Amino acid sequence: MTPDLESLRLLVLVGELGSVGRAARRLGVAQPSASKRLSTLERRLGLVLVDRGRRGSALTPSGVVVTEHARRVLGEVDGLVAAARALRSDRDAALRVAASMTVAEHLAPSWIGELRRADPDLRVGLRVTNSATVAELVRDGAVDLGFVEAPGPLTGLSSRRVAVDRLAVVVAPDHPWTRRKRPVTPAELAATPLVVREPGSGTRDTLDHALPGCAVALELGSTTAVRGAVVAGVGPAALSVLAVSVDLAEGRLVEVPVALDLGRVLRAVWPAGRRLVGPAATLLALALRRSGTPRRRAPSVVQ
Repeated sequence: MTPDLESLRLLVLVGELGSVGRAARRLGVAQPSASKRLSTLERRLGLVLVDRGRRGSALTPSGVVVTEHARRVLGEVDGLVAAARALRSDRDAALRVAASMTVAEHLAPSWIGELRRADPDLRVGLRVTNSATVAELVRDGAVDLGFVEAPGPLTGLSSRRVAVDRLAVVVAPDHPWTRRKRPVTPAELAATPLVVREPGSGTRDTLDHALPGCAVALELGSTTAVRGAVVAGVGPAALSVLAVSVDLAEGRLVEVPVALDLGRVLRAVWPAGRRLVGPAATLLALALRRSGTPRRRAPSVVQ
């Protein structure tokens, strides 16, 4: 039997929030109804998806994989709704932006919010994807400004640093590495199967750049899915400290010291040889001001 969309949304929220009760409240349903819905989903698929314990609920390894597929299905549905909404409108966004997932989830909302507070009538379209796709969208002229987290050169693009970030190696609280007294060495990390993002992700590119040829236990298409897999005990992962700060504070994940530099720079990108003008230039200026990065002359000038 085909799972219904609301059950898939519930499963994704359980993975993100670590609690059936919190997920139920987010969806506006009673917890008993949510628990029943999850049980029905598990029976339909013939899999145990959620490990229900006293301290909360966590996805099982099977639940992590199913949740990743569920997130893609829900993303397609959301895309369909968004496309229909766009077709009903005879106007495109005045400012088209694309951002990698880390930037889109943790930094871009405040930048865009400040931009729209200054100009409430401004229509902003934000596409969230991995860094490689962001770069392609900018080169093709599909967006006016992009934000990426990938290391290395960006052919055909001008760029400015808008923030710095660091990947933290994280594990579940019961992982043996939490009892280590010395940092994990690069060799140990490379030999340990990790939960990783897909190729083209800035997080994956940063890890591959710092640790070429690392072993892979599971490859997933979103930071949230990777985080859920680590919580479920699939294996360690290297994730942005921005993405796991709440999990670290609440004890769902533990950061393990490693003898490896996993710092990275988050950058704004636009086509080489072009000036940034109008809302795109203003958004870049806001991002630079928030990060404390000095402007060389003006954000509307190609750097």
